[in-house]
Amino acid sequence: MATAVAKVAKPVKRAPIGVISDPIADMLTRVRNANSARHPEVKVPASKLKLEIARVLKDEGYIAGFEVETDGASQTMRIIFKSRPDRERVISGVKRISRPGLRVYARKTEIPRVLGGLGIAILSTAEGVMSGRQALRKGVGGEVLAYIW
Repeated sequence: MATAVAKVAKPVKRAPIGVISDPIADMLTRVRNANSARHPEVKVPASKLKLEIARVLKDEGYIAGFEVETDGASQTMRIIFKSRPDRERVISGVKRISRPGLRVYARKTEIPRVLGGLGIAILSTAEGVMSGRQALRKGVGGEVLAYIW
């Protein structure tokens, strides 16, 4: 007499909603999309590195400001865009350079110039996150995170 053995289906493991393999690229994409859609601000999940990138953007004059909003265990950063008097946006382009699959580093003598000096490169150095101009002044190199113009 043959007995039927019931097979128990194994549950499929899925990534939890909200897990991002490249959070910096996610932040830059949200900024790019909100800026091109002419939104006055954008909200992104906050982290120490994202806060430092926003600080560099504010110091270089690309955004009006940013605020951190805490709700329970998670933090959200609100980035407020800046526009020129003719209602054009200050940020015209954003590009992620170093990514998890291909890291890009620059020596202190090889810091890239973006659009012949009209844009900035954001670098993560041993002395913190800074623009390419600041890194050149301090004489440090590091990982090239993004170009902003």
